[in-house]
Amino acid sequence: MPEPILRTNNLTAWYGDFQALFGLDLELSDGEVIAIIGANGAGKSTLLRSIAGLNQSNSNQIWFRGNDIGALRADQIAQQGIALVPEGRQLFASLSVEENLIIGARSGRPGKWQLSSVYKLFPVLEERRHVPATELSGGQQQMVAIGRALMSNPELILFDEISLGLAPIIIKSIYEALPGIVDQGISAIIVEQDISKALSVSSRFYCLQEGKVALQGESRTAEREDISRAYFGVVQDEACHEGQI
Repeated sequence: MPEPILRTNNLTAWYGDFQALFGLDLELSDGEVIAIIGANGAGKSTLLRSIAGLNQSNSNQIWFRGNDIGALRADQIAQQGIALVPEGRQLFASLSVEENLIIGARSGRPGKWQLSSVYKLFPVLEERRHVPATELSGGQQQMVAIGRALMSNPELILFDEISLGLAPIIIKSIYEALPGIVDQGISAIIVEQDISKALSVSSRFYCLQEGKVALQGESRTAEREDISRAYFGVVQDEACHEGQI
């Protein structure tokens, strides 16, 4: 097996006195897409925020390209080649679509992603490039958030709740754009509430429960009953009745 591009080692995370992650170990290979699934509060967003440097970690807990990035600041991690598409998009309300995208290029990393390539991926953004970003629809705002992350020319992109609150037709268009992103040699970690969608676009998955890895495996051979037990602590029929799997 090749050396993983990303590795967490006994990763912990805290919010004050509340511990959100408990000794989490994860690996991601170069060019791979993995999915992180789990119920609300399982630690999925905390994991991505920790990798991106928004939650403080300790040295030796997160390794990227063989470098210890566990104690680095978020801006230093972005310089290393990691970009986060945050939950809720978090665009700058006072800036236009194009200005939000340009902010993503501040890391100065070279690469193929620039305004023209982002507009080619999401043509509607070029049409609305001078519009305040927060006046767009939710789906278009998500495209801006993805484009902003790509403008940093990352080697690893983290998608936090990529389809949350979006209409099915918008989710479909965003997922159709994913191959054009990862085919450029970018690795990806996707946090997704739609388990079937998460498994369909990933090679492997990690299911978190209460800040720990409850189940991991290959997405194409995943057993839904096993996922149900790890995800909810219930059998498959009950999970299906809830409409979650």
